Amino acid sequence: QVQLVESGGGSVQAGGSLRLSCSRSIHTVNSNCVAWFRQAPEKEREGVVGIYIYTSGGTIYYDESVQGRFTISHDNAKNTVYLQKNNLKPEDTAMYYCAAGPTCSRAVVDYYYWGQGTQVTVSS
Repeated sequence: QVQLVESGGGSVQAGGSLRLSCSRSIHTVNSNCVAWFRQAPEKEREGVVGIYIYTSGGTIYYDESVQGRFTISHDNAKNTVYLQKNNLKPEDTAMYYCAAGPTCSRAVVDYYYWGQGTQVTVSS
């Protein structure tokens, strides 16, 4: 069973930066893609960006509004995926979730494992 633990959320002012971390307990074939999702109050959970860990495929952005501001990366030695978020905007305020699945997809149902979430609040 893969366990995911997010950290790094917090409150920042618009234009600020945060780095989220997603630590995985183990790697399995069903966790080759790690993605970040976010859910704002009263909205559906939506995909932000995903990355393939052990196979080709690279990085896939699901939300065009974060391209150029958010960067996903992974450190295999630490079994951790990061989301560097720069130039944050109030509309980035949400609970951010880390998810793992066999392939990268924007669909929530395609991910087998989920973290508990970390809150990001951006004030104007």
